[in-house]
Amino acid sequence: MTPAQIVAEFFYTLIGLVFALVGVKALRDPGAQKKETTAAFWFVLAFTFILGNYLPKWITGLCVIALAVLTAINGVRQSANDVPDPKAVRASADKLGYKVFIPALCLALVAVVAATLGGSVPSLNWLTANNAIGVSSVIALIVALVLFKANPAYIVKDGTRLMDNVGPIGILPQLLSALGALFTAAGVGTVIANGVSAIIPEGSKLIACAVYCIAMALFTIIMGNGFAAFSVITVGIGIPFLIAQGANPVVVGALGLTAGYCGTLCTPMAANFNIMPAALLEVKDKYAIIKSQLPVAIIMLVIHIALMYFFAF
Repeated sequence: MTPAQIVAEFFYTLIGLVFALVGVKALRDPGAQKKETTAAFWFVLAFTFILGNYLPKWITGLCVIALAVLTAINGVRQSANDVPDPKAVRASADKLGYKVFIPALCLALVAVVAATLGGSVPSLNWLTANNAIGVSSVIALIVALVLFKANPAYIVKDGTRLMDNVGPIGILPQLLSALGALFTAAGVGTVIANGVSAIIPEGSKLIACAVYCIAMALFTIIMGNGFAAFSVITVGIGIPFLIAQGANPVVVGALGLTAGYCGTLCTPMAANFNIMPAALLEVKDKYAIIKSQLPVAIIMLVIHIALMYFFAF
């Protein structure tokens, strides 16, 4: 294994341990509903993260099917949480003020710096993009512990509580990314190209821009992942109907991907953007975030079509 792979395995193991602890949390809750199936879900997920690199692919596939079945039968339930007293939370927030955002800023800044160094300094080539995120997470955690003088036990306590609160939708982005790769390999882009050729008049650049951007948004709504949609729709529409007509590939690629993000704002499939925040904030209407974003998404999609038409050609 390369140094980058060893570091990646370390972080995957840490993530797997968090999943395993969520399963233990469910088993230790005497009032938990469906604790056996809930624990089974988290233990299987932890198993794939910790040992997935050493398992035959068919075993990993069976694990994914097991996770899907446990979720489909509604077998994963949230266990009891030791939630802090609201008055204590309010008092702590008033005391800390904007310092609470320092660890989050460290997370972002260190990730950018680490990834940049990993791509430019040969001795740090183990700092791939994913590993840089892991390193920045550890540093941000240390900063939070030092800055707030928090008990290290809260790392496990609140980490498992948040993961349990989010639930199975926390792994949806990974599954959707895999689905996008599967669609591309299956030639879905070619099928889309054949269908779109009957819609776009030959030589019509404006309609081609509109169809490409709208298709990116719609497919992202279905897939829940703009990157997964990008490969399929760009192969099926962007290349044959825009780039083949002389459009700048850089502009098409940049605006195409962000047009897909307009769809991200509108779909529950983008769980990490739209459903997880609602769960973490304990919003009663889990679609409240999507409803508030929908008008902005439509306006931005129209703007994307105009920008692509005027700047790509």
